[in-house]
Amino acid sequence: MIAFLEGKIILKKEKFIILEVNNIGYKVFLSRQTLLTLPEIGENIKLFCYQNVKEEALDLYGFPTYEGLEFFETLMDIRGVGPKSALDISALGSLDKIKDRILKQDEKIFEGIPGIGEKKAMTIILELTGKIKMLGQKKGSADEAEGALMQLGFSKQQAKDALSRVPGNVKNPEERIKQALKNLGK
Repeated sequence: MIAFLEGKIILKKEKFIILEVNNIGYKVFLSRQTLLTLPEIGENIKLFCYQNVKEEALDLYGFPTYEGLEFFETLMDIRGVGPKSALDISALGSLDKIKDRILKQDEKIFEGIPGIGEKKAMTIILELTGKIKMLGQKKGSADEAEGALMQLGFSKQQAKDALSRVPGNVKNPEERIKQALKNLGK
């Protein structure tokens, strides 16, 4: 799988670029926002990539940051959201702005994206709300257990307090969550 490319921009189009890497040209689809921020043809860039393998095609989607790629992959996990819709969603503005609007349950954020009506917008928002909070957190860390408890409806302070009473030798996040729930009386 192609996860990262670094090379020279050979061609820019409305939805993609051709990136030359070691004398091989890769067609990489980008969001409108990313396309607007690219340097000129002939300049070098680095992109984190998502390789979408289908029976009839092999497509690459590029992102200037790993966080952008991670958000795209989170969108792709939602049933009914394909790579083109995920790319359109990621082009709605800065990642922080999109996350903020989703956390505020703003379904109007998806207006104008083909194939996303009111019902699908609400589904996306519901599925993304918990996932967005977990983006960027390290697996196996105390934050993972804390985030899971917060998703269950506990405040950040309640989660911290409950986790502080879990013995230090318990490292497994699932076990930490179970013991914290016992501490919370649930």
